[in-house]
Amino acid sequence: MKEITIKIPDDSLIALKLSTEEAGDTLRMIAAVKLYELGKLSSGAAAHLAGIPRVVFLSRLSDYNVDVLNLTEEDLNRETRLA
Repeated sequence: MKEITIKIPDDSLIALKLSTEEAGDTLRMIAAVKLYELGKLSSGAAAHLAGIPRVVFLSRLSDYNVDVLNLTEEDLNRETRLA
């Protein structure tokens, strides 16, 4: 597994009221959700990126106003094969 490091200004962490670890987890989740929404990652791959089970990932999409059922027929077939 590769590791990517990003610099986050201290004032951003303070404004978000997050610890460094919480910020990392949050940014991973947001990246996973956005990449899923854009169709760049399957729900399984996005869940893996977020570090959570696929079912939990899918259930949390509504927290980010992302529709779980906004899939094309091709997407739905691919997701079904991955289940």
